[in-house]
Amino acid sequence: MSKTKIAVVGAGHWAVENHIPMLKSRPDVEITGVCGLGLEQVRRVQELFDIPYGTEEYLELLTHGKPDGAVIVSPGHLHYEHALAALGLGIHVMCEKPMAVHPAEAKHLTALAEKRNLQFLIPYGWNYTKFAARAREFVAAGEIGKIEHVVCQMSSPLRDLMSGQGSWYATGSLVKPRLETWSEPVTGGGYAYGQVTHLLGLLLWVTGLEVEEVFAFMRTSETGVDLYDAITLTCKNGATGLVSGAATLPPGSPTQVDVRIFGSGGMILIDIERPRLEIHRNGGKPEVVAIDHPPGGYACREPVMTFIDLIQGKPAENRSSAVLGSNVVYVLEAAFRSAIGGKVCRVED
Repeated sequence: MSKTKIAVVGAGHWAVENHIPMLKSRPDVEITGVCGLGLEQVRRVQELFDIPYGTEEYLELLTHGKPDGAVIVSPGHLHYEHALAALGLGIHVMCEKPMAVHPAEAKHLTALAEKRNLQFLIPYGWNYTKFAARAREFVAAGEIGKIEHVVCQMSSPLRDLMSGQGSWYATGSLVKPRLETWSEPVTGGGYAYGQVTHLLGLLLWVTGLEVEEVFAFMRTSETGVDLYDAITLTCKNGATGLVSGAATLPPGSPTQVDVRIFGSGGMILIDIERPRLEIHRNGGKPEVVAIDHPPGGYACREPVMTFIDLIQGKPAENRSSAVLGSNVVYVLEAAFRSAIGGKVCRVED
């Protein structure tokens, strides 16, 4: 049986905790190599997962063993550089969020993936849940009419990480998160690029909304990255919305995600903290859809499996494409411009 060959760009915490184990769980996948900063850490990862090749140079990795796909788990500000190199070599890409930190970079990656007919997937895990797919079906079928307003919030216990002080959740991990990746503005750190990107990826995929303008307030940590995000938005169809992010739940708390979609014919509620999906239609009884999902849980496995299936040509749906990832980058970049300038900012088209 021929195996799908995957190169892993990044030997950090999330690669070790999730992506590499997921890849190793498939007998039809071969990891051709891994790269990261610090050969000692790379060697530890190689030994732990029996990966034959390791290097500090991502171009060496991408040209070694003729990989079919690249899983990019490097710091956010390097995603564009690494994804661009992979696409240029004709390699399919799964790139961690955010796919880039500048709209022009995201636009370029999207166009290049389309031009070269290559898969590009951002692992927005909640998009791959059954309840998100059901909510999207409700919207597409017109069950709540035209969307007029959305309210969504996300909260996580990450104050220490965003402040460069530590990472309570990774105390038992072989590889700890690099604090500067999350806590420094120049690396794309902060809660918006680190977590709110997931919320927006879910919201935009379920609703199909296109954001037109934003106005935002943000509060920052001691290191200058955002801990709190308050974003108001207007959409091309006339809908308005509120998006809230907070990095400061107490350690050990489950992640909170709550999405409420209001339409001319009813509303939809998605709650991941207390797992539930409800649809309330005008003039009818509320419908509660059963959800088999842990409170505050994240879907870690499904994006990786989908990426491999897409490369292999199997029936699979990319629910977090470069187009969606690019739209999220555009919204967040406009939110940062608004927070800095204190004015309403248009989302680049």
